[in-house]
Amino acid sequence: MTQEVPIVVAKFGGTSVADFDAMNRSIDVVLSDSQARVVVLSASAGVTNLLVALAEGLEATERFVKLDAIRKIQFDILERLRQPNVIREEIDRLLENITTLAEAASLATSPALTDELVSHGELMSTLLFVEILRERGVDAQWFDVRKVMRTSDRFGRAEPDVAALAELVQQQLAPRLAESLIVTQGFIGSESKGRTTTLGRGGSDYTAALLGEALQADRVDIWTDVPGIYTTDPRIVPAAKRIDKISFEEAAEMATFGAKVLHPSTLLPAVRHDIPVFVGSSKEPKAGGTLVCNKTDAPPLFRALALRRSQTLLTLHSLNMLHSRGFLAEVFSILARHSISVDLITTSEVSVALTLDTTGSTSTGDTLLTSALLTELSSLCRVEVEEDQALIALIGNELCRSVGVGKEVFGALEPFNIRMICYGASSHNLCFLVPGSEANRAVEMLHSNLFE
Repeated sequence: MTQEVPIVVAKFGGTSVADFDAMNRSIDVVLSDSQARVVVLSASAGVTNLLVALAEGLEATERFVKLDAIRKIQFDILERLRQPNVIREEIDRLLENITTLAEAASLATSPALTDELVSHGELMSTLLFVEILRERGVDAQWFDVRKVMRTSDRFGRAEPDVAALAELVQQQLAPRLAESLIVTQGFIGSESKGRTTTLGRGGSDYTAALLGEALQADRVDIWTDVPGIYTTDPRIVPAAKRIDKISFEEAAEMATFGAKVLHPSTLLPAVRHDIPVFVGSSKEPKAGGTLVCNKTDAPPLFRALALRRSQTLLTLHSLNMLHSRGFLAEVFSILARHSISVDLITTSEVSVALTLDTTGSTSTGDTLLTSALLTELSSLCRVEVEEDQALIALIGNELCRSVGVGKEVFGALEPFNIRMICYGASSHNLCFLVPGSEANRAVEMLHSNLFE
């Protein structure tokens, strides 16, 4: 069943709401599309990082520096309103909350406290955005997404309860769409006891897609600082080309393997209900963008290159592997006990090599490779660790059914030391590991050979 009136959920990232001018540009984008009925915002650029730092517990002097920086970002927007006093009290109250929570964090940190503190970025950006809309004569309503975004209590990476969300959205959010434009927060939710949670990295995109699914929207627009998805990161290869239309599978592969434009989980709600996702730039809305949809016509053999840095290669050697059962099961049960997920894996008769994505290291700088994990693995086998590797993924279609792919790809990579190759598990990707220092050159050479 689709809505009688088409609905678009529009999400704007931190750079799109960084300051007063950026917010106005984003409002121009919203007002240019009469179908945009729900706006989902991130915190203003820089605010979340400052809040995360406060949540880690800082000494008084450092704490005041961070609090001042947050106040300055928000007050630079507030002071440009024609009537700043309308919401000054509300912004002051949120800043006082932040101060109190930051003091509490300096005594004892906790994931629940972190989520409560970090959520204030989105609460402030949405309040300011609504006020600018109202001053521009738009009937806009501020909506607290925590009323509908029910999640688990896994603070920091809470899982949404999709069934509860759908029911609450129909009760509390859908009826408001006919009255006014709704502005709400990305990234945050609440668990069953009402405590604030966050959805983790890429959570604002995920929020937009989840709300799109619950509202049975016609499209989800992700407005960021780049006009779409490219054949690779244009900062590495200036000749990278924009992809006008890409399938969900290809985009999910790209996101999984490091393309920053979309977060992998963002696409899941959209895929479930076949809702197209548009990616464009709020700075250049007329520059076009990329439409991510279920299927594309004549998908190419090679679609894009994704790069993920800070990978760790773990090689486990054991003669006990030879003709024995259960070795891999034991390795994976050790990794599971330490909450480590493996990306790529290759095996030989007496060794197994696997990659770990250490970009997921904790914000306090703790590494995934704890001494406890290495001790436990060492009791089972000889362990070799190689850090600062880079994972390059070639995304495409029917790769493992096409003749000559290996020659075309690895011919271009002849000058490089390739540490590991994974091919055949998916017809959408071919992955390999190179030393981190060679990653950019390898991507440039491959792009030149396959895409230019």
